Amino acid sequence: MLPFASRGEGCADFEDALFTATSAACVTGLITQDTATYWTGFGQAVILILIQTGGFGVVTVASAMTMIAGRKIGLMQRSTMQDSISAPQVGGIVRLTSFAIKITLAVELAGCLLMLPSFIREFGIGKGIWYSVFHSVSAFCNAGFDLMGVKQRFSSLTLFADDILINIVIMLLIIIGGLGFLTWEDIKTHKFKFKKYRMQSKVILSVSLIITVFPAVYYFFEFADWDMPAGKRIITALFQAVTPRTAGFNTVDLSLLNGGGTIIMIVLMLIGGSPGSTAGGMKTTTIAVLFSAAVSVFRKERSAKFFGRRISDDTVKTAAAVLLMYVTIFLTGAVMISSIENVPIRSCLFETSSAIATVGLSLGLTPTLGTVSHILLIIMMFLGRVGGLTVIYAALSNNHVNVSRLPEEKITVG
Repeated sequence: MLPFASRGEGCADFEDALFTATSAACVTGLITQDTATYWTGFGQAVILILIQTGGFGVVTVASAMTMIAGRKIGLMQRSTMQDSISAPQVGGIVRLTSFAIKITLAVELAGCLLMLPSFIREFGIGKGIWYSVFHSVSAFCNAGFDLMGVKQRFSSLTLFADDILINIVIMLLIIIGGLGFLTWEDIKTHKFKFKKYRMQSKVILSVSLIITVFPAVYYFFEFADWDMPAGKRIITALFQAVTPRTAGFNTVDLSLLNGGGTIIMIVLMLIGGSPGSTAGGMKTTTIAVLFSAAVSVFRKERSAKFFGRRISDDTVKTAAAVLLMYVTIFLTGAVMISSIENVPIRSCLFETSSAIATVGLSLGLTPTLGTVSHILLIIMMFLGRVGGLTVIYAALSNNHVNVSRLPEEKITVG
C-alpha cells in the first residue's frame, strides 16, 4: 500500500492490496487489478518476492536462511521441513531442501535466459530482462501472474499464442515446478531407470502424463472450430491442458470455451500438481489413490495398490477427506458468490475452483466482484495453499488418543 507501489495518486486500495498479496503468497494468480498497469516496478518486485516465497514455501525459506547463517537445524525443525516438502523421512532432509533450492534457482535462470530473446525483441533490453525474470519465476512457481497488461489489460499470454518458444518454455517451467522435488531427486539419482523410482514418483509421472495428454487431445478437437492452423492448434491445446496444473496462464480467451471444455478445466484445476511441488490443488496422488481404491472395490480386492505396492487404508481415508473438503469449499463458495453477485453459476464455479486450487485462471469475473466475494476468494486461496487439513488439524488439535473402538454395524453405500 506504499504510495510508490502503485501508479496514480495516493495508496493502493486496501482490498486490492490484500487480495494481490494473498494471491501472490499463495501462488494463485487471481487479480483484481492488472499487474502491469496498476503496480509500479517496486510493487511488481514485491509481488515477485511473495511468489518466490510462496513457491519455495515459508518453511523452506526459513530453513535456507538458517543454513546460510550457519546455525544448526534441530530435530523439530527437520520434522517441520519434512512436512513442508512432503519428504518420506527426516533423514537427509537438509540435503533434500538444499537440492530443492538449487533446482529452483537453476530452472528459473534457464527459463529466464530462454525467454530473453523474445521479450527483448518485444519490449527492449531493460524491460525484456525484467519480463523474462518475472515470468520465469511466476511460471515455475505455478503462480500465473503476468505483465502483459502493457499490451492489453488482463490478457495473460494471449498475445504470445503464436510464439512457440515462449509457449514451450512456460509449459516446461509449469511441468517441472508441478512434479515435486522428490520426483526430481528420483530422476537425478536414477536417470531414466523408471523401475528404480519411488512408488510415489511413478504415480506422479503416470498421472501427470494422463491428465496432460487426454485433455490436450480434447482441446485440439475443440479448437478445430476456431479456424486455427493445425500447428498452432497442437501447441495451443497442449498449453491449455498444462496450465490448469495451477499455473494460471492462458493463450486463448477462456470465456470462449464450450461447456465441456470449461468443466474439464475446472476438474484439472482441482486436481492440481503433485506433493512437495510449487503447485496447489488436491494433488495428482490424491486422485490416483481414490481411483485405485475404486478399482480395488470393483475387483473385490482388499487394498488399493500401485506398481506392486499396497496403499494403507489411512491414506485412502485421507484422500477421500481431501476430495470432500475441496469439493465442498469450491461448491459452497461458488453458490455464495453467485447469490451475492447475481452472476451465472458456471463463471463462479470456475473462479472458486481457481482460487481453492491456487491456479489463477479466470473468466474475467474476479475484477468485477464486490468486497464480500473478494474476501471469500481470499479465504479460499489461503486454505488452498496452506491446506485445509492443516487448518483443521491446527484448530481441532487433541493430544488425547482414544484407543477404544465403538461396536461395528453395517451400513449400505452405493
